[in-house]
Amino acid sequence: MTALLPPPVAEDGGWFRHPALFYRGLDEYLAGTLSFIAEGLRAGGPVAAAVPGSKLEPLRAALGGSAGRVRLIDMTQAGRNPGRILPEVLFAFADHHVGADRVRIIGEPVWPGRSEVEYPACVQHEALINQAFAGRPVDILCPYDVNGLPERVVADAERTHPTVIGPAGPRPSGHYEPHRVLSDYNEVLPEPPRRPSAMQVDIRTLSQARALAVAEARRAGLTPDRVGDFKLAINELITNSIEHATGECALRVWIDEAHLVGEVQDAGRLDDPLVGRRPARPGQVGGRGLLLVNHVADLVRVHAACHGTTIRIYLRR
Repeated sequence: MTALLPPPVAEDGGWFRHPALFYRGLDEYLAGTLSFIAEGLRAGGPVAAAVPGSKLEPLRAALGGSAGRVRLIDMTQAGRNPGRILPEVLFAFADHHVGADRVRIIGEPVWPGRSEVEYPACVQHEALINQAFAGRPVDILCPYDVNGLPERVVADAERTHPTVIGPAGPRPSGHYEPHRVLSDYNEVLPEPPRRPSAMQVDIRTLSQARALAVAEARRAGLTPDRVGDFKLAINELITNSIEHATGECALRVWIDEAHLVGEVQDAGRLDDPLVGRRPARPGQVGGRGLLLVNHVADLVRVHAACHGTTIRIYLRR
């Protein structure tokens, strides 16, 4: 298999390239990723690989003496919340190397074992990469395990990547439509499996809302640090709602088998899908709320509608 890319002719006419690597088995995985890395190293550019932990050691071993020239990142940790991948993995590396002729990153956000509740956030992330990096001299290669992933996941990869690389080399995707993907996965979130703790929140009841969040986090058995994270995230969401929406919001909190879940719903509109996914600018004072929520949560799901916005956060128990 070859992962050699065609000349940069991204959909925006700029420099960004975002191919999907369809692989079957470790040999094809290493052939495709190592070819991509080798091109970057030969050009003297910065290279990173953010892949699931099970792939890190085979990749490191195959790189041999070149491993020290590649930033290796465990995506199951750094990207367990897909909303964290853009600001804390992709932008963080690319922005650190601004001025390089070309930055290369392997980012594998979807792997066998990702849950059904996580997947919509993963595919939205893939669609947003194209908007986030348009016009930048960056290559982001996204591997997909064709044998281990459901067919719909592989089909969605064709919709979020303008180029697909298989055993025969690169080819244009005939189904590329990232904006349609964002619309399709802007799903109404399912109702909780059991009755949640709920309250209406405004400026007068902020302290009660925080107390509710802390009580439910403790009841879920979270460690003190994670209780603080949940309180912080809920506080950021309700504060943003009160300040930027209609002055009030609905808070719901519940516990399922794997997570403590918190949800804030208001009548405001979220028109920019990259909110909370761009790194804060140096000296930036406001606008960090959803970025901070993505940082502390294990998963963030958003449903944006014309009549309001729902943001749901998950912390693993």
